[in-house]
Amino acid sequence: MNGDEQLLRGRVYGCDHDDPHPGPLPARIYATLVGGPLDGLLLDITGRTAEEHDGGVALATELSRWPGGRALYDPRADEPRPPGPGIACRLHYSGDTP
Repeated sequence: MNGDEQLLRGRVYGCDHDDPHPGPLPARIYATLVGGPLDGLLLDITGRTAEEHDGGVALATELSRWPGGRALYDPRADEPRPPGPGIACRLHYSGDTP
């Protein structure tokens, strides 16, 4: 694992790199991002319905194939969603878009 990957693990997508508390917060619900440039980050999905993230997400990142582009992450149909607080699901990398 390189330094960039180590820096991202356990952090919440969208937190500043110098945020003193970049990790998950209590009473929030997160999806774990698996693979691709944002591997290991958590995406806050609190308040989103299952239908809203069933179609996947396109997340802006300078780490994608196209700097300033978006990394695409989708759920897998065969993966169960655990209920309750904390980590609710995993979203898997499916590619990049400009």
